[in-house]
Amino acid sequence: MLILFILGLLLGGVAVLFALQNVAIVTVTFFNWQLEGSLAVILLLAVSAGIVIMLLLILPGAIDNYFSYRRLQKENNKLAEALRKQKELTIFAKNNPPPTPEVIASIEHGAIY
Repeated sequence: MLILFILGLLLGGVAVLFALQNVAIVTVTFFNWQLEGSLAVILLLAVSAGIVIMLLLILPGAIDNYFSYRRLQKENNKLAEALRKQKELTIFAKNNPPPTPEVIASIEHGAIY
């Protein structure tokens, strides 16, 4: 955690140094729209816009991956439970005579023998 704090301080210091060294006023023209400001502010706005655009492009895939992960987790839990039941039935079958339907039903509902 301390390393991240120090890294943040260094990055902040570099950003301040960059802003202090790039105070020249520039004009950016896009179609009929014009923006005038310091070079550092214009670059900061451009980088921020790029970050926002990339986040918007990545977001649908991330949401889809999250729901796929949750679905696979539920399926894995169901398969683990089925495996547990099968193991119990196998152990029970090795140690006892053939089970009655009542015993099989109790095992399927979670009884451990």
